[in-house]
Amino acid sequence: MEKVMCDGTTICYAEQGKGEALILLHGYCGSSSYWDEVVPELARSYRCIVPDLRGHGKTDAPVGSYTIDQMGNDVLQLMDELKVDKAFLLGHSMGGYIALSIAQRHPERLNAFGLIHSTAYPDSEEGKEKRLRAVSTIQTEGIVHFVDGLVPGLFAQEHVESLSTQVTRVKEIGYQTAPQGATGAALAMRERPDRRDVLSATPLPVLLVAGEKDAVIPPERTFTSDKPHITQAVIPGAGHMSMYEAPEELIQVIKQFLTGLSK
Repeated sequence: MEKVMCDGTTICYAEQGKGEALILLHGYCGSSSYWDEVVPELARSYRCIVPDLRGHGKTDAPVGSYTIDQMGNDVLQLMDELKVDKAFLLGHSMGGYIALSIAQRHPERLNAFGLIHSTAYPDSEEGKEKRLRAVSTIQTEGIVHFVDGLVPGLFAQEHVESLSTQVTRVKEIGYQTAPQGATGAALAMRERPDRRDVLSATPLPVLLVAGEKDAVIPPERTFTSDKPHITQAVIPGAGHMSMYEAPEELIQVIKQFLTGLSK
């Protein structure tokens, strides 16, 4: 992986391909490796830039709570360092919250953006309590125990056994998350604002992707706007992890969306 320094934080990233920049942001307790099944095909047509987000993978994990805007600023600074003026930006789950932050605050840096198994809703009160329980579990039981409890629920129920190799791989990626990174990011997600108005008001083309069997963020929480500039897609049979559960279908959805923008 390559690395750059952004405001004293080392951001690590992978890069593959040439063409217009396509930035892919992973979800919570993930890393750039989440996109390993997707990037080779997309890199045939695009310059794929895939960072490890603050607190995750090989990127630095400062102590303390983070904010989604702060994590978005890391991505913007990475773009600056790589001399990327504008990019297509797709975010999975937590990465989608970061994409929304950038789209709201710096739409001039984007050609289009998308949420993959993500939502513009804020956390509910129940969800906020769940974040605090996650922080407590990580601090008392450790990151391995937390990830072992988290990952199976990310997959459609029938895939936990049939895709056991992929489930194990996602756990292994999660184990590499620094405990202070996991807690900092959990608190960032807990405090994120309602950004449904960003989806409905943005002048940018938007892609919304949901898994038919996503128990974490069901389709109705992803599809919060159906304005003409929004493309909606459901991945049949997938849970929260279509990049592992149905990578070819996800690739086709992304390619069709991006290709349609150039017509």
